[in-house]
Amino acid sequence: MVEEDEYRSTYHSVNERRCVFEKAILNHSCSCTFSIRFYLADREGIACDSATAHRRCSHLISLLRENARFALKITTLEGELPHAREIKVQSGGLLGLQQLLRPDPDKNSVADVAALASLGESTYGSLEQFPYQDIVKSIASFEGRRRPRSKR
Repeated sequence: MVEEDEYRSTYHSVNERRCVFEKAILNHSCSCTFSIRFYLADREGIACDSATAHRRCSHLISLLRENARFALKITTLEGELPHAREIKVQSGGLLGLQQLLRPDPDKNSVADVAALASLGESTYGSLEQFPYQDIVKSIASFEGRRRPRSKR
């Protein structure tokens, strides 16, 4: 546990502006023009290269989490979500937003998170005006990668 605490401390000092969609990017369900990959020890991290995009994405992820509470069967949002639920919110939320804004592109991947959030903001007027009832359906139906069954 001490090593993990040291890792987290070093991670936060190295990565001043952590990408809020880091898990989705590392899961290969999306990418972003402002993402910067870095390596610390044997792990990979994602930083954001734009203060403006980071603010927009931070607000978007909080709205996605809040609107997905019922679908995720969570009563309160305290701290980070468990990994699998966070993947559902990040990946499912972005894919759902993309389906509403650009129905033609790849249904399994988002090419540019910052551009998608910006397009959504200009389309709907503000992040609060997004049609979250439709986006939450995508979050609820999103299934991450399944672990292969062990052959015992």
